[in-house]
Amino acid sequence: MISSLLIANRGEIACRVIRTARELGVRTVAVYSDADAKALHVRMADEAVHIGPSQARESYLVGEKIIAAAKQTGAEAIHPGYGFLSENADFALAVIDAGLIWVGPKPDSIRAMGLKDAAKTLMAQAGVPVTPGYLGQDQSPDRLKREADAIGYPVLIKAVAGGGGKGMRRVDRAEDFIDALESCRREAASSFGNDVVLLEKWIESPRHIEVQVFGDSHGNVVHLFERDCSLQRRHQKVIEEAPAPGMDEATRKAVCSAAVRAAQAVTYEGAGTVEFIADASDGLRADRIWFMEMNTRLQVEHTVTEEITGEDLVEWQLRVASGEPLPKCQEELSITGHAIEARLYAEDPAKGFLPSVGRLEHFDLGQDGRIDTGVEEGDAISSFYDPMIAKLIAHGETRDDAIAGLADLLDEAEVWPVRTNAGFLFNALLHPDFAAGRLGTGFIEQHLEELVPDAEPDEAIWRGAASIALALDEEEQALADLGGFRLNAPPAASVALGRGGEFRTVSLDSEQEMAAVSGFRDGDRVVAFYEGQAYEFALAARGSVGARAGDGVIIAPMPGKISSIDVAPGERVAKGQRLLTLEAMKMEHGLVAPFDGVVAELDAKAGAQVGEGAVLARVEPAQG
Repeated sequence: MISSLLIANRGEIACRVIRTARELGVRTVAVYSDADAKALHVRMADEAVHIGPSQARESYLVGEKIIAAAKQTGAEAIHPGYGFLSENADFALAVIDAGLIWVGPKPDSIRAMGLKDAAKTLMAQAGVPVTPGYLGQDQSPDRLKREADAIGYPVLIKAVAGGGGKGMRRVDRAEDFIDALESCRREAASSFGNDVVLLEKWIESPRHIEVQVFGDSHGNVVHLFERDCSLQRRHQKVIEEAPAPGMDEATRKAVCSAAVRAAQAVTYEGAGTVEFIADASDGLRADRIWFMEMNTRLQVEHTVTEEITGEDLVEWQLRVASGEPLPKCQEELSITGHAIEARLYAEDPAKGFLPSVGRLEHFDLGQDGRIDTGVEEGDAISSFYDPMIAKLIAHGETRDDAIAGLADLLDEAEVWPVRTNAGFLFNALLHPDFAAGRLGTGFIEQHLEELVPDAEPDEAIWRGAASIALALDEEEQALADLGGFRLNAPPAASVALGRGGEFRTVSLDSEQEMAAVSGFRDGDRVVAFYEGQAYEFALAARGSVGARAGDGVIIAPMPGKISSIDVAPGERVAKGQRLLTLEAMKMEHGLVAPFDGVVAELDAKAGAQVGEGAVLARVEPAQG
């Protein structure tokens, strides 16, 4: 077994490799950039080496620095993780030439699968079904246009060196082909330095099916069954599961056998994933599943395969790299239950999935299920790297059990002030089409409006947030500071909460619906978490929420001056209507009606200074 290992990566995957290495008694070495000087993978490793500035192109993508770090620390082997240099054949060769062990496939295998056109030609020769299309060397626009016309529209243009959705265009009409081709080539040249393209028939009801394969240096190759990675946004996987819903044994045998033939065709060693596109218009059928590409590395979603097989794929990687045969033969591998993984990203779905960066002031992903992460509370999410915070994985006896388990994990996720896609993932999991296994790569795009959570909380969440504020009195504060919790408040109480400068009295009544939120109070704010979504509410100051006014009583949430009064005694008002404005802390705070009613009392005067907790008005429900 390898005795010492350098992980040429960062974040979640670096931590993942370190955990298995530690269990095997393997010494670990981390590398880090300026931005990652205090990162979790650095703290976990036995030793760490600084390799450059925060930009990946000056640190994690500089192979010479990584090899030098391995030499400096006496590391025997290098594990590339995924991303960065993991599928770089030149780097793999440089590692081997430096006298180090490369934990991955041979450089020739990486090269053979590196270009999509060459890989498809090789696969066709090996008897692996490939998508109908054009892989020819004649790249003239006229020839490509003729081939597209012959294939039939819609057609897909793909850069042969592409990945991550770049250098890819769908063309629906013949008259749009040349413009799309030119655009695709420009993007491919810019992103990959290679503008060669191939053409594929567009699959109308596509599902993304991939097979985990493993080979060793003794000529053995096995598969560890399939995964379904159809839920994608902009060609990036979001939710993955194993086994694939609706996969019968005959189809599984056909597609997994094809994946093994693909690996054997390139004398594959180590972990790899053979990716297929399926036309699921008539369910999953062996004659409608075609090879797309092979990823010559460990995949992000390898966790769901581990959960259904009970195998540690990183351990397999290290044993194979050490020259050992595969730990198990094909007949010893089987599927147990169902597993689903969701990728928790630092992004805001309500704002077009814009990245969200900053320090994780509050970070609690619960204790249930499997959580693979590279951060802890207090760590920072950087703008320099992929925004994935963690992978949440649930395993159950059935698919329904796994869905329920993962939904619970997402519901309990507490991340603040960094925004996440947890609420979006929660909604996707519980969508009726997902539950029924009606999947496809266009699922998210088709249901996007339904999946993005409302940015504003409903009344039940307001009352849930109020319950947090009311329960956290001074005696309970020390306990609350230890982390999030879930509670219900006493009936017939109210509290002043605000959002966006608008304050309102939130009444709690045992007959009213209240969301079972979790959350915390920090100074002048309450943060409530519900079904993965985070909502922030303003409080005047610690202690002000203790004023338990009756229904409809409007109290001053902080000391200030009444800058305007917008209603009169006896006036009918609507829920949310501004009653008066309090100027405090150089800001104006509107105090609004908690429900439809009548202004029964008005104890405020424009220009008057009021203290925190002062009763300013009272609204009664309208009669008749």
